[in-house]
Amino acid sequence: MPLPAPTEDRELLHTRTIECRGYLRADGMWDIDGWMTDIKTYNFPNHDRIEIKAGEPLHGMGLRLTVDDTLTIRDCVAVTDFSPFTLCGNITPNFKALIGLRITQGLTKNVQERLGGTQGCTHLVELIKPIATTAFQTLVGKRMGKLSAALKSGSIKRPPILDTCHAWAQDGDIVKREFPDHYTGG
Repeated sequence: MPLPAPTEDRELLHTRTIECRGYLRADGMWDIDGWMTDIKTYNFPNHDRIEIKAGEPLHGMGLRLTVDDTLTIRDCVAVTDFSPFTLCGNITPNFKALIGLRITQGLTKNVQERLGGTQGCTHLVELIKPIATTAFQTLVGKRMGKLSAALKSGSIKRPPILDTCHAWAQDGDIVKREFPDHYTGG
């Protein structure tokens, strides 16, 4: 369903596009690529680039996280093709600091500790959240199979997805259907 029609006439000034893709690699690891582009609809002066023309990216930045089956980051590559300042791309090697982190609760806090403030790039750091969601979605089929096996074997007692959103409410219809042993509704 589209958004409702605007109530006032308006002029488009800025578009931010974020695209993320998840890949299974031949070695069994997973690459999650994210790209962010900011585009203005008007020309404006810029000290480092002289002028940024309408339709030309102000920001064009990418991040690839390579993760294993546990969603542990095994490698990271960051690139800056377009930025308002020529020095912006100098920070991309710092994103190797993500190696070893796990895409799980607390990721945002851990990323801020390693790449917050002057240690990172605001835009690349912002890209981590949609990449993390894409990683989860990319691996969900494999992870759900492992989850079912772990529940059956008793190695885990409760599916970690319970109560993470409205759809997975422990007293809701989805949990009743997918994990009836963990359903708490009436």
